[in-house]
Amino acid sequence: MTETHMRREIAEIPEAAARLLDASDGALAAAGRQLRELSPPVVATVARGSSDHAASFLKYAIEITAGVPVASLGPSIASIYGARLKLANAACLTISQSGKSPDIVAMAEAARAGGALTIAINNTAGSPLALASDHSIDILAGVEKSVAATKSFVNSAVAGLLLMAHWTGDDDLLAALRRLPEHFSKAIDCDWMPIASALTGENSLFILGRGPSVAIANEAALKFKETCAMHAEAYSAAEVMHGPLALVGPGFPVVALAARDASEPSMAQTADLMSGKGASVFVTSALAEKATKLPHAATGHPITDPLTLIVSFYAFVEAFARHRGLNPDQPPNLRKVTETI
Repeated sequence: MTETHMRREIAEIPEAAARLLDASDGALAAAGRQLRELSPPVVATVARGSSDHAASFLKYAIEITAGVPVASLGPSIASIYGARLKLANAACLTISQSGKSPDIVAMAEAARAGGALTIAINNTAGSPLALASDHSIDILAGVEKSVAATKSFVNSAVAGLLLMAHWTGDDDLLAALRRLPEHFSKAIDCDWMPIASALTGENSLFILGRGPSVAIANEAALKFKETCAMHAEAYSAAEVMHGPLALVGPGFPVVALAARDASEPSMAQTADLMSGKGASVFVTSALAEKATKLPHAATGHPITDPLTLIVSFYAFVEAFARHRGLNPDQPPNLRKVTETI
């Protein structure tokens, strides 16, 4: 098989992030200033698919860093049910690569009508979503041909963190974001193919995260389904210790995406516990004693660290799909832009 669109777009992630960072003093800074002036008591998010995983990542980042609660709004609240939400003094963040899905646009319009400051993060300048919002942030990821979103997911998350850093005046985070392109280049080169041997003959696996990396685990699980025709379920490393643990036995594959933040010790502990039950566990932490350690590109900042994990995962899952004889650019039943009502 010739080089896939997905592989080329993964390789473009460092350049795409650098392009966004170079342009971040414009619309992103302006939206951040208005957020600072508004000082919203709550932020709402609206998204689907990979974009919703980016929104979930930003939920944790905003709550941890800015101390503002974040709630996810179901797009059907506006498009199907026609409900009117009371969002005076709130901010609403919508994320959509195409900016065209009718339900996302309808929710942005409803949030604006309800009194919210609306900010759209999308990869299409002049999209219906951009026009329906007070501020439009172009993530500048460039054309993405692969059905599976990669560079657009990463740039959506980076754009959200830039917005938050401008909002809160977080110079340390801004500096960490500036260093991300070099870390992304290192992340692409991390070899996670040892996971492949544990997946031979398996049809399902768990992917674990904690805090912001739960969102990364959800994105990874989606990519397994999209590109590898394999069922993957994402869980918090705390939540998995309840009912889901009943499925874990000898040889059961588990990938634990641990970031360099306050959750890392508990992530390593959970990985070792599952290894003790005979599961085939892989973890991105040097703190684990029993689980197999995966190489990772640490960023030096707890909020940006999960993003290099998804970049390493993207490189792995594209290669694993081809290893299984599949074309990750042509997943069955899917297309690039999904417009739901």
